[in-house]
Amino acid sequence: MRTFLTVVLLLSTFMQAAAQKRPQLGDSALLTLVQQKTFDYFWSFAHPVSGLAPERTATPNVVTIGGSGFGVMAILVGIERGFITREKGLERMLKIVNFLSKAEHYHGIWAHWLDGTTGKTVPFSRKDDGGDLVESAFMFQGLLAVRQYFDRDVPKERELRNKINNLWRDAEWDWYTRDGQDVLYWHWSPNNGWAMNHQVRGWNECLIAYVLGASSPTYPISPRVYHRGWTVSNHFLNGREYLGIKLPLGFDYGGPLFFTHYSFLGLDPRGLKDRYADYWEQNRNHTLINRQYCINNPKKYKGYGADCWGLTASDNHQGYSAHSPTNDLGVITPTAALSAFPYTPEYSMQALKYFYNKVGNKLWGKYGFYDAFNETVNWYDHQYLAIDQGPIVVMIENYRSGLLWRLFMSCPEVRQGLRSLGFTSPAVPAG
Repeated sequence: MRTFLTVVLLLSTFMQAAAQKRPQLGDSALLTLVQQKTFDYFWSFAHPVSGLAPERTATPNVVTIGGSGFGVMAILVGIERGFITREKGLERMLKIVNFLSKAEHYHGIWAHWLDGTTGKTVPFSRKDDGGDLVESAFMFQGLLAVRQYFDRDVPKERELRNKINNLWRDAEWDWYTRDGQDVLYWHWSPNNGWAMNHQVRGWNECLIAYVLGASSPTYPISPRVYHRGWTVSNHFLNGREYLGIKLPLGFDYGGPLFFTHYSFLGLDPRGLKDRYADYWEQNRNHTLINRQYCINNPKKYKGYGADCWGLTASDNHQGYSAHSPTNDLGVITPTAALSAFPYTPEYSMQALKYFYNKVGNKLWGKYGFYDAFNETVNWYDHQYLAIDQGPIVVMIENYRSGLLWRLFMSCPEVRQGLRSLGFTSPAVPAG
């Protein structure tokens, strides 16, 4: 009996080890695998009617505008990497744009969430039942990259470009200054007007809304809206050091890492500067502070270290939160380090290998890495979120080839908008 039990225990241990073992891949192959699995969230799990990305795996009929904006960029990566053909990608884009053209909108701006079948608004909260300027900015960032990518002189690609241009020209960025104030407002709805009363001020993930507002060919905002709105905040200029690293802008210790991702999926931070900051320095230093905090691990959470780092907004064992060094619950979110590949490639690769090889099957599923985990309380999420999936695909590609940066920065309107706000960039010729 003892021998039999010993054999059973050994067999069980072997089977668990075999299940946990991952194929050993070189760095390039591993990056491609992660991109392909994560891309599939936006391809295979896309809503069948709209083609847009569900908010998360638990809500398949509620599609998200911002996450889908990241998703259309991920589809371009899928074409370039050979996961799908250009023709299939084009058909999906036409489905998405046709749906967006008919979906409810508010002065050309979509809601945060839509019903994936009907295009009707799904309220994000009681009074947030109308236009969401920031989520729509993430979508327009993606659509403009798509327009630049499908540049062939053939009927369907021309059709796609024309439809994207129609949506772009319909977006009333100046409406969201709330009767001509020198600041953008996040929300407006016909039911609740400006009741959300949320001014968009920096520093956070919303820079792209001001860039696109200044770039609009039809309803542009004045540069003073940027200089008197976005940059006038108690949390804009910083200039202090944290863990020996200078932070030009933002909250103490930088805040969650998605600040360095969402606006910069298309907006190229390399050499991007204005009178306030060097945005490459800002994003890289924010990332380095976040990682160094995890290495120091002042709260002594299990797993934290040079190979396991990255605090940003995600699911957690208690619900959902914007994790950061000043809001640290022991939760590591893979998108934080993986979407930082352009800024910290060596350190991001360390994290990728830890997540893939060490945490393994507890964290890896159908669409790549699950949203988050906490080794201290032995909690591993089993959901995926569009806003966390998309930046992984896109920012790894920007590290590898610069694809989305090149596409977005090639937009003539964006170049003009950046110049009008006082930005300089190697990607923007002097006008």
